[in-house]
Amino acid sequence: MRIKVIGGGLAGCEAAYRLASDGYDVALYEMRGKVNTPCHSTDSLAELVCSNSLKSVSDDTASGMLKKELEMLGSMMLQCAYETAVPAGGALAVDRIAFSRAVEERIGSMSNIEIIRQEVKEIDFTEPTIIATGPLTSAALHEDMSLRFGCALHFYDAVAPIVDAASIDYDKAYFGARYDRGDADYLNCPMNKEEYLQFYRALIGADRVKLHSFESDEIFEGCMPVEVMASRGEDTLRFGPLRPVGLRTPDGGKPYAVVQLRKENLAGDAYNIVGFQTNLTFGEQKRVFGMIPALKDAEYLRYGVMHRNTYINAPDVLASDFSLKEAPLVFVVGQLSGVEGYVESIASGLIGAINMSAKLSGRSAVVPPPTTITGALCNHVSTRSGNYQPMNANFGILPPLADKVRDKKERKRAYTLRGIADLSACLKDMNL
Repeated sequence: MRIKVIGGGLAGCEAAYRLASDGYDVALYEMRGKVNTPCHSTDSLAELVCSNSLKSVSDDTASGMLKKELEMLGSMMLQCAYETAVPAGGALAVDRIAFSRAVEERIGSMSNIEIIRQEVKEIDFTEPTIIATGPLTSAALHEDMSLRFGCALHFYDAVAPIVDAASIDYDKAYFGARYDRGDADYLNCPMNKEEYLQFYRALIGADRVKLHSFESDEIFEGCMPVEVMASRGEDTLRFGPLRPVGLRTPDGGKPYAVVQLRKENLAGDAYNIVGFQTNLTFGEQKRVFGMIPALKDAEYLRYGVMHRNTYINAPDVLASDFSLKEAPLVFVVGQLSGVEGYVESIASGLIGAINMSAKLSGRSAVVPPPTTITGALCNHVSTRSGNYQPMNANFGILPPLADKVRDKKERKRAYTLRGIADLSACLKDMNL
């Protein structure tokens, strides 16, 4: 039997590889190369757009817990991420080009996956299909889904700029980890009070790109433009992405604010400005961000942009295994389903593929326990609420612990230990 997977992003590639590994023939459709999107710059599979970071790997974070779950579930994409990792302290960040190449090699190694460079404009609900077209779903397919699902939702998302490493003034920057803990993987660009206030005033007054039908409440809190965050108050950035705590200068000084840069690739010749998603015009980005002393003469390899992210009202149409309630052999996974984030998208693609395989072979649906991040995300996309919004991995979506744990870090580790134990038992019972 041949299964159609629409979309060659993180969720689609994970799903295609898992299904092929289970012995199914897979037609993987990817329109890039024929039809472009507003934000992608290549036609490579699994191209990362917003950031090169897959967030924390620590066992006291929800993101770290989710990664442990995906390792247990056999995620191919997570393996590729670890293979192409760049230094990022306690986070998993990758060389974007190397990551895409690694994914393409894995997909290309499967003789039962055919990559078809073609835009899919409508869904055939009579054949096994996984829809993983992502937040930048094409206009034609967006219209088709809007008609079939009753409505298609959206919010605005933003991308941070990338600068040429050779253009950074290293006399005004320094490598260092917060509180000198761990490796010094971030390049810190300090500002004194006067420099920060000048930057702040320029930022909140800078020209932005005009968006049609734009409303301020359509911005996703998890990827907020830096200028929108700054407009909430003079010190908002200093308690957010520019937080100087634990980042003393080499001479022992205390900076008023610190902009952090993270390596974009293994070569270290490009840096991402951490937390600087933006909708400023390109000219204003160069002018305003140039007020950061270390970036005065920075050359931009990619400017930040804002774009619309599409997602469906999943609780009305999806079951907890990511399948359509009215068409059980059609699945919607990735950010289109309302999970938000790279690793979350990978998880949904993997769960969708596992359940497609289960249904085709006559087995029961596989939904991880609600004490796992994966299981909690399954519940999120299938549970009706008054205002359905995209969801990241976080401990708030898990059921409370049986016993109270006062220490914050230990409490988070307790969530992880409980979830991993429950998932292990679940996989054993289902022979996965």
